[in-house]
Amino acid sequence: MTVRHDPIPADSSADATTDPAPRPHASAEEVAAARSDTKLAQVLYHDWEAETYDDKWSISYDQRCIDYARGRFDAVAGDQPLPYERALELGCGTGFFLLNLMQSGVAATGSVTDLSPGMVKVALRNAENLGLPVDGRVADAETIPYDDDTFDLVVGHAVLHHIPDVEQSLREVLRVLKPGGRFVFAGEPTTVGNFYARWLGRATWEATTRVTKLPFLADWRRPQQELDESSRAAALEAVVDLHTFDPAELEAIATAAGADGVQAKTEEFAAALLGWPVRTFEAAVPAEKLGWGWARFAFTGWKSLSWLDEKVLHHVVPRGYFYNVMITGTKPLATD
Repeated sequence: MTVRHDPIPADSSADATTDPAPRPHASAEEVAAARSDTKLAQVLYHDWEAETYDDKWSISYDQRCIDYARGRFDAVAGDQPLPYERALELGCGTGFFLLNLMQSGVAATGSVTDLSPGMVKVALRNAENLGLPVDGRVADAETIPYDDDTFDLVVGHAVLHHIPDVEQSLREVLRVLKPGGRFVFAGEPTTVGNFYARWLGRATWEATTRVTKLPFLADWRRPQQELDESSRAAALEAVVDLHTFDPAELEAIATAAGADGVQAKTEEFAAALLGWPVRTFEAAVPAEKLGWGWARFAFTGWKSLSWLDEKVLHHVVPRGYFYNVMITGTKPLATD
Protein backbone atom coordinates (compact mmCIF):
# COMPACT_ATOMS: atom_id res chain seq x y z
CA MET A 1 0.00 0.00 0.00
CA THR A 2 1.32 3.46 -0.86
CA VAL A 3 0.67 6.15 1.73
CA ARG A 4 0.51 9.65 0.30
CA HIS A 5 2.39 12.35 2.16
CA ASP A 6 1.43 15.69 0.70
CA PRO A 7 4.04 18.45 0.90
CA ILE A 8 3.36 21.40 3.15
CA PRO A 9 2.84 24.65 1.18
CA ALA A 10 5.46 27.30 1.97
CA ASP A 11 3.50 30.30 0.69
CA SER A 12 2.86 32.71 3.55
CA SER A 13 -0.19 34.06 1.74
CA ALA A 14 -1.96 30.69 1.77
CA ASP A 15 -5.08 30.58 3.88
CA ALA A 16 -5.07 28.32 6.95
CA THR A 17 -8.06 26.43 5.53
CA THR A 18 -5.72 24.87 2.96
CA ASP A 19 -3.79 23.09 5.70
CA PRO A 20 -4.10 19.29 5.79
CA ALA A 21 -6.61 17.69 8.17
CA PRO A 22 -5.48 15.74 11.24
CA ARG A 23 -5.17 11.95 11.02
CA PRO A 24 -5.67 10.78 14.61
CA HIS A 25 -5.56 7.03 13.92
CA ALA A 26 -2.69 5.61 11.90
CA SER A 27 -3.16 2.22 10.27
CA ALA A 28 -0.58 -0.54 10.50
CA GLU A 29 0.22 0.11 6.83
CA GLU A 30 0.84 3.82 7.50
CA VAL A 31 3.07 3.01 10.46
CA ALA A 32 5.07 0.62 8.26
CA ALA A 33 5.45 3.29 5.56
CA ALA A 34 6.48 5.88 8.14
CA ARG A 35 9.51 3.82 9.16
CA SER A 36 11.19 4.97 5.94
CA ASP A 37 9.65 8.47 5.80
CA THR A 38 10.54 10.50 8.86
CA LYS A 39 8.27 13.44 8.04
CA LEU A 40 5.28 11.15 7.54
CA ALA A 41 6.19 9.58 10.87
CA GLN A 42 6.19 13.03 12.49
CA VAL A 43 2.70 13.73 11.18
CA LEU A 44 1.24 10.34 12.13
CA TYR A 45 2.81 10.21 15.58
CA HIS A 46 1.92 13.74 16.60
CA ASP A 47 -1.59 13.61 15.10
CA TRP A 48 -2.02 10.40 17.07
CA GLU A 49 -0.92 12.07 20.31
CA ALA A 50 -2.48 15.52 19.85
CA GLU A 51 -5.77 15.16 21.73
CA THR A 52 -4.17 13.41 24.74
CA TYR A 53 -0.74 15.04 24.71
CA ASP A 54 -1.41 17.61 27.43
CA ASP A 55 -2.66 14.93 29.81
CA LYS A 56 0.18 12.56 28.96
CA TRP A 57 2.86 15.13 29.81
CA SER A 58 0.95 16.91 32.61
CA ILE A 59 0.81 20.10 30.50
CA SER A 60 -1.41 22.90 31.73
CA TYR A 61 -1.82 26.61 31.21
CA ASP A 62 -1.96 27.64 34.85
CA GLN A 63 0.70 29.17 37.08
CA ARG A 64 2.61 25.89 37.42
CA CYS A 65 3.41 25.64 33.71
CA ILE A 66 3.59 29.41 33.22
CA ASP A 67 6.41 29.44 35.77
CA TYR A 68 8.05 26.42 34.14
CA ALA A 69 8.02 27.90 30.64
CA ARG A 70 9.19 31.30 31.87
CA GLY A 71 11.95 29.64 33.88
CA ARG A 72 13.32 27.95 30.76
CA PHE A 73 13.19 31.24 28.85
CA ASP A 74 14.81 33.27 31.61
CA ALA A 75 17.60 30.72 32.02
CA VAL A 76 19.06 31.73 28.66
CA ALA A 77 17.39 35.05 27.75
CA GLY A 78 16.17 36.55 31.00
CA ASP A 79 18.01 39.85 30.67
CA GLN A 80 16.07 41.01 27.59
CA PRO A 81 13.43 43.80 27.55
CA LEU A 82 9.85 42.51 27.36
CA PRO A 83 7.46 41.98 25.77
CA TYR A 84 8.48 40.94 22.28
CA GLU A 85 5.81 42.22 19.91
CA ARG A 86 5.35 39.12 17.73
CA ALA A 87 6.58 35.61 18.47
CA LEU A 88 6.54 32.32 16.56
CA GLU A 89 6.60 28.85 18.08
CA LEU A 90 8.23 26.27 15.83
CA GLY A 91 6.95 22.72 16.27
CA CYS A 92 4.34 24.05 18.66
CA GLY A 93 2.75 20.80 19.74
CA THR A 94 -0.28 21.83 21.79
CA GLY A 95 1.15 25.33 22.25
CA PHE A 96 2.64 24.69 25.68
CA PHE A 97 5.73 26.87 25.39
CA LEU A 98 4.47 29.94 23.53
CA LEU A 99 1.05 30.15 25.18
CA ASN A 100 2.54 29.99 28.66
CA LEU A 101 5.27 32.48 27.72
CA MET A 102 2.61 34.85 26.40
CA GLN A 103 0.68 34.52 29.65
CA SER A 104 3.86 35.45 31.52
CA GLY A 105 4.33 38.61 29.45
CA VAL A 106 7.13 37.49 27.12
CA ALA A 107 5.22 38.20 23.88
CA ALA A 108 2.19 40.26 22.90
CA THR A 109 1.00 38.25 19.87
CA GLY A 110 1.92 34.85 18.51
CA SER A 111 1.92 32.37 15.66
CA VAL A 112 2.18 28.59 15.98
CA THR A 113 3.45 26.09 13.42
CA ASP A 114 3.80 22.33 13.42
CA LEU A 115 4.12 19.59 10.82
CA SER A 116 1.18 17.87 12.54
CA PRO A 117 -2.27 19.26 11.66
CA GLY A 118 -3.62 17.71 14.86
CA MET A 119 -1.17 19.62 17.01
CA VAL A 120 -1.89 22.94 15.29
CA LYS A 121 -5.62 22.34 15.80
CA VAL A 122 -5.17 21.74 19.54
CA ALA A 123 -2.73 24.65 19.96
CA LEU A 124 -5.16 27.09 18.34
CA ARG A 125 -8.00 25.74 20.47
CA ASN A 126 -5.91 26.21 23.61
CA ALA A 127 -5.04 29.77 22.55
CA GLU A 128 -8.70 30.56 21.93
CA ASN A 129 -9.69 29.16 25.33
CA LEU A 130 -7.04 31.37 26.95
CA GLY A 131 -8.11 34.44 24.96
CA LEU A 132 -4.65 34.85 23.42
CA PRO A 133 -4.11 36.49 19.97
CA VAL A 134 -2.53 33.59 18.10
CA ASP A 135 -2.71 32.36 14.49
CA GLY A 136 -1.34 29.09 13.19
CA ARG A 137 -0.17 27.11 10.17
CA VAL A 138 0.76 23.55 9.37
CA ALA A 139 4.39 23.96 8.37
CA ASP A 140 7.68 22.19 7.83
CA ALA A 141 10.36 23.64 10.11
CA GLU A 142 12.85 23.51 7.22
CA THR A 143 10.65 25.79 5.06
CA ILE A 144 8.84 28.15 7.43
CA PRO A 145 5.83 29.72 5.61
CA TYR A 146 6.37 33.32 6.70
CA ASP A 147 8.15 36.24 5.05
CA ASP A 148 11.63 37.49 5.88
CA ASP A 149 11.97 39.74 8.95
CA THR A 150 8.51 38.92 10.34
CA PHE A 151 9.09 37.98 13.99
CA ASP A 152 10.80 39.52 16.99
CA LEU A 153 11.14 36.17 18.74
CA VAL A 154 11.10 32.49 17.72
CA VAL A 155 10.74 29.81 20.38
CA GLY A 156 10.44 26.06 20.50
CA HIS A 157 10.32 23.31 23.10
CA ALA A 158 11.50 19.76 22.38
CA VAL A 159 11.38 20.33 18.62
CA LEU A 160 14.91 20.47 17.22
CA HIS A 161 15.52 16.78 17.85
CA HIS A 162 12.62 15.97 15.50
CA ILE A 163 13.94 18.00 12.55
CA PRO A 164 16.05 16.17 9.93
CA ASP A 165 18.27 19.18 9.05
CA VAL A 166 18.65 21.26 12.21
CA GLU A 167 21.06 23.75 10.66
CA GLN A 168 18.69 24.39 7.75
CA SER A 169 15.83 24.94 10.17
CA LEU A 170 17.87 27.44 12.17
CA ARG A 171 18.71 29.27 8.94
CA GLU A 172 14.97 29.54 8.36
CA VAL A 173 14.47 30.77 11.91
CA LEU A 174 17.03 33.51 11.31
CA ARG A 175 15.40 34.40 7.98
CA VAL A 176 11.97 35.03 9.53
CA LEU A 177 13.43 36.90 12.50
CA LYS A 178 13.85 40.65 12.30
CA PRO A 179 17.47 41.88 12.58
CA GLY A 180 18.42 41.63 16.23
CA GLY A 181 15.54 39.20 16.87
CA ARG A 182 16.11 36.29 19.22
CA PHE A 183 15.45 32.56 19.22
CA VAL A 184 15.10 30.39 22.32
CA PHE A 185 14.83 26.60 22.12
CA ALA A 186 14.49 24.47 25.24
CA GLY A 187 13.76 20.88 26.20
CA GLU A 188 16.18 19.23 23.76
CA PRO A 189 17.73 15.91 24.84
CA THR A 190 21.44 15.66 25.42
CA THR A 191 23.18 12.53 24.15
CA VAL A 192 24.11 11.24 27.61
CA GLY A 193 20.81 12.30 29.15
CA ASN A 194 18.80 10.57 26.45
CA PHE A 195 20.65 7.32 27.10
CA TYR A 196 19.76 7.08 30.77
CA ALA A 197 16.25 8.53 30.30
CA ARG A 198 15.36 5.93 27.67
CA TRP A 199 16.78 3.14 29.80
CA LEU A 200 14.78 4.28 32.83
CA GLY A 201 11.61 4.64 30.74
CA ARG A 202 11.89 1.16 29.23
CA ALA A 203 12.64 -0.43 32.59
CA THR A 204 9.70 1.30 34.26
CA TRP A 205 7.28 0.36 31.47
CA GLU A 206 8.38 -3.27 31.51
CA ALA A 207 8.16 -3.53 35.31
CA THR A 208 4.77 -1.82 35.53
CA THR A 209 3.09 -3.79 32.73
CA ARG A 210 4.45 -7.07 34.14
CA VAL A 211 3.46 -6.42 37.75
CA THR A 212 -0.05 -5.28 36.85
CA LYS A 213 -0.70 -8.67 35.27
CA LEU A 214 -0.98 -10.06 38.82
CA PRO A 215 -4.65 -10.69 39.68
CA PHE A 216 -4.71 -8.49 42.79
CA LEU A 217 -3.32 -5.55 40.76
CA ALA A 218 -5.57 -6.02 37.74
CA ASP A 219 -7.42 -2.74 38.34
CA TRP A 220 -4.08 -0.91 38.02
CA ARG A 221 -3.64 -2.22 34.49
CA ARG A 222 -4.78 -0.25 31.47
CA PRO A 223 -6.93 -2.17 28.95
CA GLN A 224 -4.75 -4.23 26.64
CA GLN A 225 -6.01 -2.26 23.64
CA GLU A 226 -4.66 0.96 25.18
CA LEU A 227 -1.32 -0.70 25.99
CA ASP A 228 -1.07 -2.01 22.43
CA GLU A 229 -1.85 1.48 21.10
CA SER A 230 0.88 2.93 23.31
CA SER A 231 3.32 0.34 22.00
CA ARG A 232 2.48 1.28 18.39
CA ALA A 233 2.95 4.95 19.26
CA ALA A 234 6.28 4.07 20.87
CA ALA A 235 7.35 2.37 17.64
CA LEU A 236 6.73 5.64 15.79
CA GLU A 237 8.44 7.62 18.55
CA ALA A 238 11.63 5.72 17.82
CA VAL A 239 11.39 7.00 14.23
CA VAL A 240 10.54 10.64 15.02
CA ASP A 241 13.28 11.22 17.59
CA LEU A 242 16.15 11.89 15.19
CA HIS A 243 18.84 13.61 17.23
CA THR A 244 20.43 14.02 20.59
CA PHE A 245 22.80 16.90 21.24
CA ASP A 246 26.10 17.60 22.87
CA PRO A 247 25.70 21.21 24.07
CA ALA A 248 28.89 22.39 22.38
CA GLU A 249 27.90 20.73 19.10
CA LEU A 250 24.47 22.40 19.22
CA GLU A 251 26.16 25.76 19.73
CA ALA A 252 28.32 25.04 16.69
CA ILE A 253 25.26 24.20 14.57
CA ALA A 254 23.54 27.47 15.51
CA THR A 255 26.69 29.46 14.81
CA ALA A 256 27.12 27.77 11.42
CA ALA A 257 23.51 28.71 10.61
CA GLY A 258 24.49 32.36 11.03
CA ALA A 259 23.40 33.23 14.58
CA ASP A 260 25.17 35.71 16.84
CA GLY A 261 25.58 35.44 20.60
CA VAL A 262 24.92 31.71 20.72
CA GLN A 263 24.77 30.17 24.18
CA ALA A 264 23.62 26.74 25.39
CA LYS A 265 22.78 25.75 28.97
CA THR A 266 21.65 22.45 30.43
CA GLU A 267 19.32 21.38 33.23
CA GLU A 268 17.75 18.33 34.90
CA PHE A 269 20.09 15.62 36.07
CA ALA A 270 18.70 14.38 39.40
CA ALA A 271 15.28 15.70 38.32
CA ALA A 272 15.38 13.58 35.16
CA LEU A 273 16.27 10.45 37.15
CA LEU A 274 12.94 10.88 38.92
CA GLY A 275 10.94 12.42 36.10
CA TRP A 276 11.28 9.69 33.49
CA PRO A 277 10.12 6.80 35.72
CA VAL A 278 7.27 8.97 37.01
CA ARG A 279 6.04 9.92 33.53
CA THR A 280 6.35 6.34 32.26
CA PHE A 281 4.43 4.98 35.24
CA GLU A 282 1.68 7.55 34.63
CA ALA A 283 1.39 6.36 31.03
CA ALA A 284 1.16 2.71 32.04
CA VAL A 285 -1.62 2.82 34.65
CA PRO A 286 -5.23 4.12 34.55
CA ALA A 287 -5.35 7.87 35.09
CA GLU A 288 -8.07 7.58 37.74
CA LYS A 289 -5.66 5.67 40.00
CA LEU A 290 -3.38 8.70 40.29
CA GLY A 291 -4.97 11.43 42.33
CA TRP A 292 -3.87 14.76 43.79
CA GLY A 293 -1.44 13.08 46.18
CA TRP A 294 0.49 11.54 43.30
CA ALA A 295 0.53 14.81 41.37
CA ARG A 296 1.83 16.63 44.43
CA PHE A 297 4.56 14.02 44.96
CA ALA A 298 5.65 14.20 41.31
CA PHE A 299 5.74 17.99 41.18
CA THR A 300 7.36 18.65 44.56
CA GLY A 301 9.88 15.88 43.92
CA TRP A 302 10.78 17.41 40.57
CA LYS A 303 11.08 20.88 42.10
CA SER A 304 13.29 19.67 44.95
CA LEU A 305 15.62 17.77 42.65
CA SER A 306 15.69 20.69 40.20
CA TRP A 307 16.87 22.88 43.08
CA LEU A 308 19.59 20.31 43.81
CA ASP A 309 20.60 20.34 40.14
CA GLU A 310 20.79 24.14 39.97
CA LYS A 311 22.42 24.87 43.31
CA VAL A 312 24.78 21.91 43.67
CA LEU A 313 25.14 19.52 40.75
CA HIS A 314 25.68 22.21 38.10
CA HIS A 315 28.96 22.98 39.87
CA VAL A 316 30.27 19.41 39.85
CA VAL A 317 28.59 17.52 36.96
CA PRO A 318 29.64 18.24 33.33
CA ARG A 319 26.88 20.06 31.43
CA GLY A 320 26.57 17.27 28.88
CA TYR A 321 25.35 14.85 31.59
CA PHE A 322 22.18 16.84 32.24
CA TYR A 323 19.09 15.73 30.34
CA ASN A 324 17.83 18.97 28.77
CA VAL A 325 19.74 21.52 26.72
CA MET A 326 18.50 25.07 25.98
CA ILE A 327 19.98 27.35 23.36
CA THR A 328 19.59 30.98 22.36
CA GLY A 329 21.05 33.33 19.79
CA THR A 330 20.14 36.35 17.72
CA LYS A 331 19.87 37.37 14.07
CA PRO A 332 22.77 39.66 13.14
CA LEU A 333 21.89 43.32 12.86
CA ALA A 334 21.67 44.68 9.33
CA THR A 335 24.87 46.29 8.10
CA ASP A 336 25.25 48.97 5.43
